[in-house]
Amino acid sequence: MGIGMQILGLVASLSLLVFVHELGHYLFARLFHTRVDKFYLFFNPGFSIMRMKKCGNQYQFSFFSSDSPEDWKNYPENTEWGIGWLPLGGYCSINGMVDETTKAEELSAEPQPWEFRAKPAWQRLFIIVGGVLMNFLTALIIYVGVMYHYGLEYVPVTEAQYGLQFTESAKNIGFQNGDKIISVDGQVPETMGDFATALLIDDVKEVLVDRNGETVSVKIPKNFGQQVLAAGDNAGFCQFNFPFVVDMVMEDHPAAAAGMQHGDSLVAINGEEYFSFFDYQSTFAQSKNEDVELSFYRGDSLYQTTVHVSDEGVIGVYPVSPASFLTSKVVKYGFFESIPVGIDKGFETLATYVKQFKLVFTKEGAQQLGGFGTIGSIFPKVWDWERFWNMTAFLGIILAFMNIIPIPALDGGYLLFIIVEMITRRKPSDKFIGIANTIGFTLLIILLIYANGMDIVRAFFK
Repeated sequence: MGIGMQILGLVASLSLLVFVHELGHYLFARLFHTRVDKFYLFFNPGFSIMRMKKCGNQYQFSFFSSDSPEDWKNYPENTEWGIGWLPLGGYCSINGMVDETTKAEELSAEPQPWEFRAKPAWQRLFIIVGGVLMNFLTALIIYVGVMYHYGLEYVPVTEAQYGLQFTESAKNIGFQNGDKIISVDGQVPETMGDFATALLIDDVKEVLVDRNGETVSVKIPKNFGQQVLAAGDNAGFCQFNFPFVVDMVMEDHPAAAAGMQHGDSLVAINGEEYFSFFDYQSTFAQSKNEDVELSFYRGDSLYQTTVHVSDEGVIGVYPVSPASFLTSKVVKYGFFESIPVGIDKGFETLATYVKQFKLVFTKEGAQQLGGFGTIGSIFPKVWDWERFWNMTAFLGIILAFMNIIPIPALDGGYLLFIIVEMITRRKPSDKFIGIANTIGFTLLIILLIYANGMDIVRAFFK
């Protein structure tokens, strides 16, 4: 459970997405009679867990081998299928496709009819686009399936009974805890995601809130998204507010020793009145290894008790879920209804991600880049199929978009060279493409190291 389940979710999701991505390349390559030398799930430096290839009229297998059997070379027209040991992706090795691994002698050889580089530009374009296309179509199919099977459940922003709880970056521009959203630039946001997107990437100018029965205007600065990133508010700048009511008291923990029970509703710490669960959580975190006096209601009676806060900043209780204090909206879809809804969800997700991508090129955005640790953290610590499929569809959208960026070594880099060739009617030399891909691949490795390095820094030094 816990982190292990997050790792399992990440590996399972990326494995599926990498498989369908490489399958897109494979299917178009075979459609145009282009040889595919290898198709691997996971990378296999040093050895492979499994290899398989059709030799003559039967399939041959090789397990835990460092290289392919020698006689497999007699069947170059057939693809070697395999599973590597390093679960960080996979690859589809298309014959005659110039990349950072292409040897100099291969570049000087005359292109053969079955090679990628011998195919017309329009065929090469489809082979390259195949991976991105499959990722995007897979994401749309998953969204359709999620809408059909689970429907859509959310809490309308305007139904926040106790208003919202804001981070310091949001308070600095005028929000206060407990504010209830009325409108954003005259429009009423439906979901918390709509509200966050509007403020972080849509450059809205004004939010009207209900503050203790009075309508108050909050002006939104143009760089608010950068302010949120700079503050490290990775989980968002606001969330639904709710009171601290005890759901379960853990045995052998301070709250149990103090006699607290299910249903106790906290109202004060050390005589200081608080309402929000988040205020109590923050105060406990600041009172590690200290005794605090809690005031709480049990039924209609007010009680006080002294509780020791652990060195982890907790007292050993689970609060009643915020869902108990919020009115959610549930929308169910029939099979045919779910198709346009799921497709709309996919395109909306892509549009939102493209808009927020601009933040990556800011100083604040670069500092918040993350690698596998950051991606893994979006998966729940307890297996949840609905969350898994939603996260997989989301990552599929991201993978499709990131791969189409015109950087050498990515699909977008190959696509750029092909488009230039189709416009100018002059094909860049194989040597030039090889050098460009090597440079692009090196830059991607540096970016990968940086992103995962930032994960390590955040995990151990912050």
